[in-house]
Amino acid sequence: MNLNADRRVVMTLDAGGTNFRFSAMRGNQQVTETVTMPSEATNLERSLSKILEGFMRIKELCSAPPVAISFAFPGPADYPNGIIGDLGNLPCFRGGVALGPMLEEKFGIPVFINNDGDLFVYGEAIAGFLPHVNGLLEKAGSPKRYKNLFGVTMGTGFGGGIVRDGQLFIGDNSMAGEVWLLRNKLALQMNAEEGVSIRAVRRVYAEQAGMAFEQAPESKAIFEIGSGKEPGNQGAAREAFRRLGEVAGDAMAQGLTLVDGLAVIGGGVSGSWPLFLPALVDELNSSYTSPGGNKFRRLASVAFNLEDPAQRERFLKGETREIEVPGTRRKIQYDPLQRIGVGMSRLGTSEAVAIGAYAFALKKLDEKS
Repeated sequence: MNLNADRRVVMTLDAGGTNFRFSAMRGNQQVTETVTMPSEATNLERSLSKILEGFMRIKELCSAPPVAISFAFPGPADYPNGIIGDLGNLPCFRGGVALGPMLEEKFGIPVFINNDGDLFVYGEAIAGFLPHVNGLLEKAGSPKRYKNLFGVTMGTGFGGGIVRDGQLFIGDNSMAGEVWLLRNKLALQMNAEEGVSIRAVRRVYAEQAGMAFEQAPESKAIFEIGSGKEPGNQGAAREAFRRLGEVAGDAMAQGLTLVDGLAVIGGGVSGSWPLFLPALVDELNSSYTSPGGNKFRRLASVAFNLEDPAQRERFLKGETREIEVPGTRRKIQYDPLQRIGVGMSRLGTSEAVAIGAYAFALKKLDEKS
């Protein structure tokens, strides 16, 4: 998809529990100012009114008539039918609200709604991490190319998404990639999100520093403490992010065992990667032990930290060599190193979601035509 050359306009929405942020995209770029409206999270009538008002204001700002509306909503939904389910941070939508059909009736154009984690990974697969890594491989002269991308977002929660061979994998119930419900390695009675989130970082810091959770700094401040840039308990800060990396690595290993592709990380906590990414990749490369005491790899492939220059160089180089085709004089390139790369978002989470929403809408429109 050549999104940069596409002249169609799609209206978008960044939906949060506090504010709705509306804009429009064309040629893979935002082409209007952002219009911000309060989400009115506890009053459905007012919330729907703000959504309508926001899109009407954006439509007036568009230089050409929009062809679709496409956006992400944070929580469970029947996305193909545009029905929003029970949301923790937007409680007024509980019971099921046909938001997509309502907007289609009002604006007379198709409406596409998806999970924000899904659209993040889709955007990174189209214009971010996936083409970036394949470009590095090409430049390095490697025959290796990737088509699949597994991604997670770390912030208030722990989200995920899967792109397989260029296609967004949603699942039969719009629930594929729900990594937050994987088991927490360090607290087996809990889900992974309780170990991979802002509150998880604060909780571990508080425990290690001997303070109440309410007294713990925010995760960004804990990162500054762990990096030695701000005063505080540096050991507690580093341990908080190490544990996040271990739990995230365990959850991602389960996903990558099934997906077998590159892995990208985004979200509000992702900027703290220097303190958690090494532990995450170490977990991906950890071992199981058989009843007889033999060890074998957690993942069939070797995982490389693509933010580490030395690991990135080895990943790109691989073990490429020439082998002969039996019975002929012809030789072909062969790289026996089965490997996956893990790295950070190349677009930024918000931009990746916007590009994912834009691309999803145009793809669906093209399929219908």
